Amino acid sequence: MVLEDIGRTSRRKLEHIDIVLSKPVEGPLTTWFEYVFLPQRALPRVDPDLVDLEVPFLGRRVGAPLIISAMTGGAPGTERINRTLAEVACTLKLALGLGSQRAGLEDPSVVYTYRVSRDSCAEIPIIGNIGIGELIKYGPSVLERVASMVEADAVAVHLNYFQEVVQPEGASHFSAGMEVLAKAVEVSPVPVIVKEVGFGLSREFVQELYDMGIRYVDIAGAGGTNWILVELYRAEEVGDTGKKLLAEGLKEVGIPTAISILEARSVSEELFIVGSGGIRTPYDAVKALRLGANMVGIARPLLEAYYRGTLADYLRSFITGMKAVVASLGISRVSEISRCPVVVLGLLRDWMEARGLEGVLRLSPEVGS
Repeated sequence: MVLEDIGRTSRRKLEHIDIVLSKPVEGPLTTWFEYVFLPQRALPRVDPDLVDLEVPFLGRRVGAPLIISAMTGGAPGTERINRTLAEVACTLKLALGLGSQRAGLEDPSVVYTYRVSRDSCAEIPIIGNIGIGELIKYGPSVLERVASMVEADAVAVHLNYFQEVVQPEGASHFSAGMEVLAKAVEVSPVPVIVKEVGFGLSREFVQELYDMGIRYVDIAGAGGTNWILVELYRAEEVGDTGKKLLAEGLKEVGIPTAISILEARSVSEELFIVGSGGIRTPYDAVKALRLGANMVGIARPLLEAYYRGTLADYLRSFITGMKAVVASLGISRVSEISRCPVVVLGLLRDWMEARGLEGVLRLSPEVGS
C-alpha cells in the first residue's frame, strides 16, 4: 500500500498502528495495579470452569466483562483487522469498540472498514467512536451518522486533548466541548460513552459528566499505551522538533488507571465504568473490577495477538485466567466481587487518603446496566 495514495486521516491511522506495534509506547507512568492485592483462598470453593463471568451491557448479555477496545478502521486494509476482531468477539460473546470513525465521515469510500464489524456479527454490542474535535466540528447530530454507520449500540466520544496538543497536525480548540457534549446526550439515538485515550478521568470531571446526564465512562487511565509517545515518534519522523520537544515535556501527564477507576466510582454507584488503560493480565482485569469498574477494556495486546495470529487463543486464555482469579476469591459470579477483600498500598493508598476516597471500596456497584 502506498500511503501517499490515501487520505491524511487514513494515513495517520496506519502510522499509528505501525508505531504502536514497533515502538516502546508505554509508560513512564504505571497503572498502579501493582499497589492492589486481592487476598486469595489457597483452596477455592468453586472450580474455575463453573465461574460465571456473564454480564449485561447495552441491553445485551456478554460472556465476560471485557471489551475489545477501540483500535482501528478508516484505511484500506484495516477492515481485515475489524472483521477478525468482530468474528472472535462473536464467538466469545464480547463487546467490541471501533476506532475513530472520523475517516468514514470525511470519506464514505472507507465506511466499509468499520461496517464489516456489524456485518460479521449481529449479536454483539458494538460501540461507535468519534473524537470530541469532530463532535464540535460537525455538531451533536453527527452521532446519528456515526451510530447508523455500524448499527452501533452506543457511541464513544473520545477525549484526546494531550494527544492533539502534541500531534504535528493536531487541533487545539476544545473549549466548546462540554457544551456540545451536553447537547449530544440529549439528541443521541444511542447511549453516549465518554472515553479517555490513556490519561484518565478525575472525580471532578466525571461529576460534571454525570450532572449533564452521562452514565457511561471509559476512564482509559495512564499506564498503558501513551499517545504522547506515539505522537513523539511521528513528530520525530517528520522532523517537527518543536512538537517532539513538547511531547517529551508532557509524557508524564495522566492519572494512573487504578486510581482513575476509584475517582470515577466515587461519583455514583449508578455510573457504568469501563476500566481500561494498561490492562495486561487477567489479574489486572479482576483488580480493576474490584476497584469499581463494571467492565475492562483491552486494545494493544489484542492488536499484537492479531498480527501473531493468536487473537482467539489470547482472549480465551485471558478469560480463563479471569475465571481462575475470581474462583480464588471464593466467589462463583463476577457480580459478587465487590464483597471480596482487597488491600491497597503505596502511592495508590496515599492518593486515596489525600482525596478522601477510602470509603469508595466499601461501595457495592452492581456489575451491569
